[in-house]
Parts: sequence; structure tokens; C-alpha cells
Amino acid sequence: MAHGTVFELFATERAASAHPELLASASSSGVAVSLITDRAADGLSETVTPQGLVAVCALVDRPLETVLTGARLVVVLVDVAEPGNAGTVIRVADAAGADAVILAGDTVDPHNGKSVRAAAGSTFHVPLARERDIPSVLSSLTAAGLRTLAAHGYADRSLEEITFGDPVAWIFGNEAHGLSQSVLSAADTAVRIPLYGKAESLNLATAAAVCVYTAAMATHR
Repeated sequence: MAHGTVFELFATERAASAHPELLASASSSGVAVSLITDRAADGLSETVTPQGLVAVCALVDRPLETVLTGARLVVVLVDVAEPGNAGTVIRVADAAGADAVILAGDTVDPHNGKSVRAAAGSTFHVPLARERDIPSVLSSLTAAGLRTLAAHGYADRSLEEITFGDPVAWIFGNEAHGLSQSVLSAADTAVRIPLYGKAESLNLATAAAVCVYTAAMATHR
């Protein structure tokens, strides 16, 4: 069974009329298609204004060991609590050509509806893995030959000082508390983003975009 495989598709009459090719494709692929009322769609959907299409799918996450083979750019979220942030970082990782996103510790479920919407389709593009054992994730990154860079606002090393070219894994922490000292100590290097203006910090998604894209652009020059 492929990750993200669709088992069943529910559609309102309005959605079926607007997307006949989608329903036809689902039916021809052996997916069960059922028409539902607008009221049923409201109950099945988490959004205020449902699109009228709801699918039952297989989970998209994969075992940790399967996403690291040959990886050159990996994004790791540790104890990230806000689903919108997780989804946005997954989208950033996808756009930057990352090989995998790992959700470690108590990080929110990437299948959360808000996370999926924030990822804007990238949930189905970039390989995702979940692992509650944070030390296991860190050791797996090292074993896979990845240099681990921990984003930390008070690190001695600035992003401007880091050279890229070898495989790297960027590690980002909880929105409020950042990364624990144990994770910072285990990483190869703690890195801060230089702030040239008066802002005290960057939010998680923005910091991840800056760091991940810096590494990605260095490899594409």
C-alpha cells in the first residue's frame, strides 16, 4: 500500500459537478465514491467553508530508517506544538528540495488538518517520518552521514559563518522553549540567524525558511 493511498472519496453534488474528472479518475482507480449532503460534508470537514470533498487515505509517514538513505538535506522538528508551523515548515522543506522531514519527540501529528492545510500539498511530496525518541533521531542522522545543525537564537556561531556542501540536517525546536540543552549538546553545531534590525527574534517558520534555503541554495550554485 502506497503512502497516502485513497480508499474512499465522499463528495457533495456541488463538488461532484465542479470536479467530474476527479470523481471519474477515482472511480476508474477502484476508489469507492459516495455522494453526501452538504450537512454531512460540514460534519466530516474541519473547515468553516468545506470544499465538499473528503477522502479517506492511508497515513503518509514512513519509518525513520527509510527516509535517511542517501539524504543530503533533512529538516527535523523537535517538540513543535503548533500544527500550522509544522505544516509551513513541511512546505518550506518541500520547496527547498529537502529529502525528508522528521517530526521528533512530542511534535504535532503531520496529519492534523491544520498542518495539512498549511503544507498546501507538500505533506504528500516530501517524505515524512515520526519518532518520539529524540536521541534515536539524532544518532540516526549521524549514522546517515548528516552534519547536524541546531537552530538556536543564542548560539556562538552565526549562519554567515557556516559553509555548506556536505549533507546536513537542520534541527528546530519548540516555538516557546526552543531546543533543550541535551539536543544542543548532541548536535554538531548550534547556529543563530543574524538579526540586523531591531527585532528580537524570528518565528519558527521564518527561521526554518532562512536556514533551510541557505543550505539548499549553496548546493544549487
